[in-house]
Amino acid sequence: MELLWILLFSSTYRLVRGQGVYAQANAQIVHSGAACNVKDDNISERIYTIKEGDTLMLQCIVKGHPRPQVRWTKTAGSASDKFQETSIYNETLRIDSIQRVQGGRYYCKADNGVGVAAIKSIRVDVQYLDIPVLTVHQTISDVRGSYYQEKTVFLRCTVNSNPPARFIWKRANTLIEQSKDNGVDIYEPLYTQGETKVLKLKNLRTKDFADYTCQVSVRNVCNIEDKSVTFRLTNNTSPPMIRLSVNDTVVADPGQDVVINCEVTAGFPTPTVIWSRYPGPLPLNAKVRGSQLTLRGVTPTDAGFYNCTAVNNVGNPARKNINIVVRTMSNLTFQITPDSNKDSETIQMGRDLKLSCHVDANPQDKVNYTWYKNGALVFNTDSLILLRSDPDMAPGTSSLEIVDMKFRDLATYSCVANFPGSSVPELRVDVNISQNSVSPPILMVPPGGQVVSAREGGTAELVCLVMDGKPRPPILWSRTEKDLLMPSGKAVVETPDGRLQLRNVSRDMMGAYRCQTAPYNGLNIKRRESQVQLNVQYSPIVDPVYQDTRARNDQMVTLRCLVLRSNPPLITDIRWYRNGDFVRMPMPDLRATPELKFKLKPTNNGSYECRVSNSAGTSTCRFNVSAHPYNPEFYYDTPNPVRILKGNNYSYNLQWTQKDPEAADQVIGYSINVRKVKNKQNLMWKQIDLKGKEPEKGALMSYTIPDLRIPLSYEVRLAPITNYSPGEFVSRTIQYSEPYTYYRPSGHVCGFEDQRICGFSQDRSDAFDWTRQNHLTQNPRRSANTGPETDRSGTKEGYYMYIEASRPRVQGDKARLLSPLFNVTTVRSPKGSNRVPYCVSFYYHMKGKHIGTLNVLSRIRSIGIAFVDSMLWTKSGHQGPNWKKAYFDISPSGPFQIVFEGIRGSNFEGDIAIDDVSITLGKCKQENIVASAGKEVLLAGSQALPLARWLTIVVSCVVALLCR
Repeated sequence: MELLWILLFSSTYRLVRGQGVYAQANAQIVHSGAACNVKDDNISERIYTIKEGDTLMLQCIVKGHPRPQVRWTKTAGSASDKFQETSIYNETLRIDSIQRVQGGRYYCKADNGVGVAAIKSIRVDVQYLDIPVLTVHQTISDVRGSYYQEKTVFLRCTVNSNPPARFIWKRANTLIEQSKDNGVDIYEPLYTQGETKVLKLKNLRTKDFADYTCQVSVRNVCNIEDKSVTFRLTNNTSPPMIRLSVNDTVVADPGQDVVINCEVTAGFPTPTVIWSRYPGPLPLNAKVRGSQLTLRGVTPTDAGFYNCTAVNNVGNPARKNINIVVRTMSNLTFQITPDSNKDSETIQMGRDLKLSCHVDANPQDKVNYTWYKNGALVFNTDSLILLRSDPDMAPGTSSLEIVDMKFRDLATYSCVANFPGSSVPELRVDVNISQNSVSPPILMVPPGGQVVSAREGGTAELVCLVMDGKPRPPILWSRTEKDLLMPSGKAVVETPDGRLQLRNVSRDMMGAYRCQTAPYNGLNIKRRESQVQLNVQYSPIVDPVYQDTRARNDQMVTLRCLVLRSNPPLITDIRWYRNGDFVRMPMPDLRATPELKFKLKPTNNGSYECRVSNSAGTSTCRFNVSAHPYNPEFYYDTPNPVRILKGNNYSYNLQWTQKDPEAADQVIGYSINVRKVKNKQNLMWKQIDLKGKEPEKGALMSYTIPDLRIPLSYEVRLAPITNYSPGEFVSRTIQYSEPYTYYRPSGHVCGFEDQRICGFSQDRSDAFDWTRQNHLTQNPRRSANTGPETDRSGTKEGYYMYIEASRPRVQGDKARLLSPLFNVTTVRSPKGSNRVPYCVSFYYHMKGKHIGTLNVLSRIRSIGIAFVDSMLWTKSGHQGPNWKKAYFDISPSGPFQIVFEGIRGSNFEGDIAIDDVSITLGKCKQENIVASAGKEVLLAGSQALPLARWLTIVVSCVVALLCR
């Protein structure tokens, strides 16, 4: 590891005073994924068109200081203003295999806390084309009384697509044109879902019995191919009909197999049978073979409605529903109702008594109840009346009424519930009726149990006891407030002994709880009721939980810990700690806000804690108190930060500001560390001395990092220094971007052989994109009289870039291809000029009678302006069938890109192609000019001139000088 310590001269460090560079965020959205088209609509919103299944990639390019944070959000669609709950905090949004439901408006929000956040939007339009669905419908009607019948057939073709599809109807392979056939009508029906076209065959003729094809097209948008569907219409064409082998409702025992046949009785073409279930999918134990559905070993979860549908696209589908019920039986309960007419709550001789029995079952109406008295079967008599379904009770409840009760009626009564002929086990409950076995309950909360206190996170037990009463009913618990549910999420919770256990209690469980006797498994009388209050104790809630406090040494610092609320509210203890050690101080006032004041010194910087306690626990306010300065904030919008040096080296102008410089000790300098990104090898470690010049808030500071190697990238770490101690390091990566051809070993030429196309990108503001293609990937239906057959080298495998002039392109549409951004600055060349020259060379192909224009522009990045485009070279019209070469020199004043702009001509025979692009350091070689007679040579900023004319101008100038 090599460390370099170097003294810095004043020329390498610069502090710009009085120039505030804090700026609110600015944002723009660019795309780098698959795109069919990107354009602006009439309200200046960008529209990104992409094919379903392709990769969406949007990048939010932000400016502003400090560096803004980027957040991506999306509305559900153009008709919705609600954002999705999930957000992506990243400058790049990537969606692989995008689906149609993911289309909509995407927002990029950039915020750095300065001014108003910047928000940009782009509408993503996902293009797709489904396979169409063709259905046939027939009508038969009398025409002119009973003279003859007219049979009309409607062929309905429906498809889902974006953009709207175009429909083509064919009979056999012949296009159907309404204007040439009086026997057909083609129209679009109203109130249909999706896009629909109807072909009406009026009063069927012999030739109408044929194969019909509905072809849909989105005109090759996003290279989406046409889709089609074919139907054969015959004399036998008819809609489906089905018949089930079972009734509409099938009742089965658990474990039983259920087999249902859905027989197709009519329909041509032969219908397809589809089984489904509502709700949810078919269960895992379901087997479908043809039209037969088999459920092996059914369980209660298999119950539900099953649907058999037969479809042959003629008429409406045939449907039959079957309700499968799986027998279940549970929770058998009883009730003892004294003589309700006498308002009695006890059993009395000579009065009526009713015993009721209810079971939760499915199907409820198929349950059979049997009553026994002391083991003997009970039959209807004048004193014992059996009710199969008691109208005064819940549905499915059976009752036994004892009229004018006598001593002989004191006995043990049994209620047995079962499904006749079923394997489901029967359920039984016994009720003992005697003078001592039945008495009303007394509900009571134990002494001291009216209010139960528990600590947050602990357990609590609420108790309501039945002190007397036979039989003893269960206790039901609920919240006294109507809208509140029990902690379990239920409205009512049953406890057999009246003890309600609550675990992991929280403050939202506080409140009143109601306990009631259940109306079952006991006397059916007025319910007994009581209440228990739950009080949840929690430690104090304090503010701040954490706070970073900066101050200069020898200044007074005040720390406050606010108690927002607590339960119980009485504060029992307040203690302060520094770096874990107790701070001795006078006894604090427990009713006042906890506060600590001290003079900051280098020895008492550190972590402070204020621990506030009540009887439930302790909470802590934490403070980081330091005289260390805040981190510097890198400035990312430096114009022309790279400067080329001799020996394949470059320098970088690093700029930053100091956050709140007056909040902590005075910054006297900075420590800077530069190391390589790949192996973390240190290149330099230096200290910058401000020489007593204290940084100002918003003032931009600069330092030029020398002797960086092209094309390596470096990690720069920067930390402020005070008289007492250094601050923390912050880091960023700097990199050199020069023409890729400067490094490429293969002749410094980009032939677009790689899918990354040498770092070129599509412009975001044009009407359509350039396309990468070779001879093997050419569309066989392409226009034959335009475009190259192969790339410039003549090989079928070689690639080139071209613009497609066919539809949906129109005259004047522009496509721009952008080179990578090359960071160059104003430096002195060996000959003394102040700009470095570059040679731009490429081949172009412009064959076709509708050729438009090919422009080459330079895009220069400037301070205060996004970019400036300047024309370098232009050519229009047909240029012959061969590839031609063009080259010219440029001397950019700052970071630049080369832009290839293709403009569509008057019609489709106007494809323009480029290949073998080269951007190299230095001027174009003179021998190229001599050897390229008839080629175009153009200096930056001039118009394209044929070489012969250029030489004529030179000769004319020489003659004029000689004659002078």
